[in-house]
Amino acid sequence: MSVVADTVGVMRIATWNVNSIRARVDRVTSWLERNDVDVLAMQETKCKDAQFPHLPFEAIGYEVAHTGLSQWNGVAVVSRVGIEDVETAFEAQPGWGEQLATEARALGATCGGVRVWSLYVPNGRTIVDPHYAYKLEWLAALRASAASWIASGTPTMLLGDWNIAPLDEDVWDREFFEGSTHVTAPEREALAAIEATGFTELTRSYTPGEYTYWDYTQLRFPKRQGMRIDLALGSPEVTARVTGARIDREERKGKGASDHAPVVVELADPA
Repeated sequence: MSVVADTVGVMRIATWNVNSIRARVDRVTSWLERNDVDVLAMQETKCKDAQFPHLPFEAIGYEVAHTGLSQWNGVAVVSRVGIEDVETAFEAQPGWGEQLATEARALGATCGGVRVWSLYVPNGRTIVDPHYAYKLEWLAALRASAASWIASGTPTMLLGDWNIAPLDEDVWDREFFEGSTHVTAPEREALAAIEATGFTELTRSYTPGEYTYWDYTQLRFPKRQGMRIDLALGSPEVTARVTGARIDREERKGKGASDHAPVVVELADPA
């Protein structure tokens, strides 16, 4: 089932760490309708595949692709412009734990001619935790796949919660984060290496000085103490089509909000 976007000539593709889709399905579907979004990449759905609430999305014209193995992680893509060639991991995606199991952190699907990857990069926890080494290994493997996607010439977007603040200006207080994950040189270099394959971050020039995440504690949101860690990277074929981008800070407000805000990128039809 595919539905043509209401606005001819513009395709809206968004990313949002929803922090439990079952707790926020009404909020997410309402947001999709209000904002005329064609494709949404979601992270931290926090449910198994059988638990994902397909019906509310299908009722408003969206197809669903989801991968979730437990109450942790989980990523999805919902689209009203078609979903094809779904993959639930990228090549050589590393695993975690004693069994090195592949976690539900990446899902790729072709939607309206654009290859969309919903990515939930490992947090890292602390710089001395094994999860930090796992995070860097995960990003290195993603870089290798990113290079192959660039070489293919397929319009591709890498969307999601990267758990990396690329620049010092992307955190409310750089000194506060000293010695913590998200801002270390190895993490930033790993992200830069992915961009160096040919990807461009699409939102910064349209949203200077804005954040995408605010912790629930210490009144971080009303104090404007946030981070920019939800990013949208595009291959050259996508970057050439970008006409705008925004961070919907309003959606962080109110009861039951995720601690992340949706990020929207607008693409013109290909020439």
